[in-house]
Amino acid sequence: MSIVDGRVAGKIKDFQCQRYLSERQQRRLDPFVHYAVAAASMAIEDSLLDRDQLKGYAIIIGTSRAGITHLSEALKNINSTHRGTITTDAAKRVSSYLMSATTAGMAASYLSQLFGTRGYSLGISNACASGANAVGEAFRLIADGYADVAICGGTEAPLCDVCFMGYEACRAMSRSSLARSSMQGDALSASRPFDLKRDGFVLSEGAAVLVLEEYNRAHRRSARIYAEIAAYANNSDGYDQVRPHSAGQARAMLDAISSAGLSANDVDHVNAHGSSTQLGDISEAAAIKEVFRERLAELPVTANKSSTGHMLAASGAFELAVSAMTIGEGIIPPTINVNEIDPECPINLVSDYVKIPVKTVLSNSFGFGGVNAVMILKKCEDGE
Repeated sequence: MSIVDGRVAGKIKDFQCQRYLSERQQRRLDPFVHYAVAAASMAIEDSLLDRDQLKGYAIIIGTSRAGITHLSEALKNINSTHRGTITTDAAKRVSSYLMSATTAGMAASYLSQLFGTRGYSLGISNACASGANAVGEAFRLIADGYADVAICGGTEAPLCDVCFMGYEACRAMSRSSLARSSMQGDALSASRPFDLKRDGFVLSEGAAVLVLEEYNRAHRRSARIYAEIAAYANNSDGYDQVRPHSAGQARAMLDAISSAGLSANDVDHVNAHGSSTQLGDISEAAAIKEVFRERLAELPVTANKSSTGHMLAASGAFELAVSAMTIGEGIIPPTINVNEIDPECPINLVSDYVKIPVKTVLSNSFGFGGVNAVMILKKCEDGE
């Protein structure tokens, strides 16, 4: 964690953007696109896909705040120079690329431009569920035969005054993440999902991009297959602008389990949304209880945001990647910073590394507006 504008935040350190983009490209694009380019480049390299053969591939990238860093900087420049009055002269000081650079679809669009793809392209902005939605929609695209390969995930660069103040105003962001709290040792452990003393999330930036490929195609080229996506469910609480609703979350989990042809007893592990907000964690715990009932005490649950902070749209895709690695390595990572589990969150929260065989993981991603995205990953056996 780093101190950003007087707050503890999950800031990427030593990011070498020049490895992926020229100086001109960097200036013309918001950091949320920079991160998407880097993550996608690494994902493609790991997949061993031929970059000269990307033309027909699909690209779906999710983001919640899109180019808010560039927008915030532009508004600062206008206000400081012209005392808040937007004149013709002030407009001249705004980059001609401001609008294109900050649109939510630019990450997907620029990846298409950079990699020379000419296939399906989609930018998704569905609050904090955006990254998981992007992977889920890519899964459906491949399952329905519209694409063989999809580059998908989430990206976010929200570490600016507008986001800090906005999330603080709605009390979603941890008040103990303020730098002054570090004197008491609170700030660096402010992200504490399901802990009795949690008071909101730690805002973070980052990107996670995955390569999805039709199984037989991946198998033929001897690609490393981390896991198989068994199901994706997406719904809305239809309840409130900011308050979550456990019934909608439980329904999304049950829909995913049913779509995968499984029962709740078949799920080995839950990777929780676990945002570290008061209402959010209670709601998710209630939904997990509703779905898994008598298995609640034994089913291992972890919350990756305790380690990363909340990367908004990027978190959902990142947590799917962690879930895939959990299946591959047989290790469930711990939820850190939790000293005492909230009695209103009676789940089996993993507080230390657990090494057990994991064949099926359910991963939750929820967002403002009551949007819920749930995915189920399972171990991919040779010959399936």
